[in-house]
Amino acid sequence: MPEDNIDHIDFKKLNDKAISKPLVSHIYTADPSAHFFSGKIYIYPSHDIESDIPFDDLGSHFAMEDYHVLSMDNVNSEAIDHGVALHVNDVAWAEKQMWAPDAAYKNGKYYLYFPAKKADGIFQIGVAISDSPTGPFKPQPEAIKGSYSIDPAVYEDEDGSYYMYFGGIWGGQLQKYRDNIYSPKNELPKPEENALLPIVAKLTDDLLEFAEEPKEIKIVDEHGNLLIEGDNDRRFFEASWLHKHNGKYYFSYSTGDTHFICYAIGDNPYGPFTYGGRILEPVVGWTSHHSICQVDNKWYLFYHDSSLSKGVTHLRSVKMTEIEHQEDGHIKTLTPYSS
Repeated sequence: MPEDNIDHIDFKKLNDKAISKPLVSHIYTADPSAHFFSGKIYIYPSHDIESDIPFDDLGSHFAMEDYHVLSMDNVNSEAIDHGVALHVNDVAWAEKQMWAPDAAYKNGKYYLYFPAKKADGIFQIGVAISDSPTGPFKPQPEAIKGSYSIDPAVYEDEDGSYYMYFGGIWGGQLQKYRDNIYSPKNELPKPEENALLPIVAKLTDDLLEFAEEPKEIKIVDEHGNLLIEGDNDRRFFEASWLHKHNGKYYFSYSTGDTHFICYAIGDNPYGPFTYGGRILEPVVGWTSHHSICQVDNKWYLFYHDSSLSKGVTHLRSVKMTEIEHQEDGHIKTLTPYSS
């Protein structure tokens, strides 16, 4: 139910039928990265703001300037906004567009990972550190060396290794890279060619840099073939996330212009991942972005839509709902609004 289909929508009825309600309504929040730290839920969203920037396919109207952290004592409690945790003005290398972030914890420190555009208009990914899960976060003076594009998601594996997943096409600029090298001449593959792939890199022990050259993550169909660019219902667009369930790694992502949250299943953090299906059908608004977090032996999907703003695609609201891993390993598909 993307933004271009909203003229006929009765938003009051739609919100009554929604499977979940906005966690906060005093500000607009999106792209929620949720974690269960020390017995409490912490959500790291982007902070949507009003913008008079014209809409375009590069997302220029997503003009976010800072990050807030939300917390919840449990899945039924009120979400608390802890205020500004990091502002673009505090980041020496960044100029604008503080897009979807993520967070990690290690040895008493909390790490906030975020993309932003430099003065040259190119996205990189930075990291900021705090003693508290709610910040404030102090940014490193420079972006992570070798980082690019958007949507960092950091996964801690059971052996103590940390991996960053990232990348997004169109406004996320992933189409401009080949073998980790930027060229303005690069564009999307042709519809019959292999789709662009998300990127992964293991982090150093201090979680501040890449420990290796970033690598592509293969997403394949049931026959082991890479998904092609023209397979818009299944191919990767943005919004990487990784979680592990019953020994399997689940790589989930957004298909962008077809508005699905999909997942693929693999045996290790690097993949390959075999396409498994959809987690979430389209929401109101153009974008769809999520995270998956385990709380008290249950799994929850954190996502956003634009129903609170009555379909304004860059004014979104974070929501959450329980998801189900079925016995065969697949995830039950959710419809965000009941019939």
